[in-house]
Amino acid sequence: MTFFKMQDLKLIQHAAGAPGLRLLGLGPNYLPSKGLSKLKLLFDQHAFWTKNRNYKSIRRLLAGSTVAVTLWRNGAIIGFGRATSDGIYRAVLWDIIVSDELQRQGLGRKVVEALLASPKINKVERVYLMTTNSSEFYRQLGFEKCSKQNLFIRSSKNFY
Repeated sequence: MTFFKMQDLKLIQHAAGAPGLRLLGLGPNYLPSKGLSKLKLLFDQHAFWTKNRNYKSIRRLLAGSTVAVTLWRNGAIIGFGRATSDGIYRAVLWDIIVSDELQRQGLGRKVVEALLASPKINKVERVYLMTTNSSEFYRQLGFEKCSKQNLFIRSSKNFY
């Protein structure tokens, strides 16, 4: 397990659509930092469901995000999360990721709490998320398994 000082971290709550990250690759202190490349690296190395996403699709998912959060340490993105919302009734958390070697140190909690604190999310009636193997983590953050609803999926044949 790698230990570090919390003051070594920089959490950024990006504007809707994350234009600085998406278009300019900005990182902490609005400095160019190849942020999109670093985000792709986090996706490829630390989450099975985001492996091999291309730059075009990453730009699109950022553009469509109501809120995006990045967590930085020593010039690297070590955490990420995003949400979409109508701002009133529903929001969905997506792609909550923390570097494997830094998990179980409260960083995922920081990412989720930053998303939930966003003015476009914090008063929404319901916040949804889907998880494959992190149910207990989300329960600790106040999420409950929803037995009243069913999850349906329709996959696109035209996905690029």
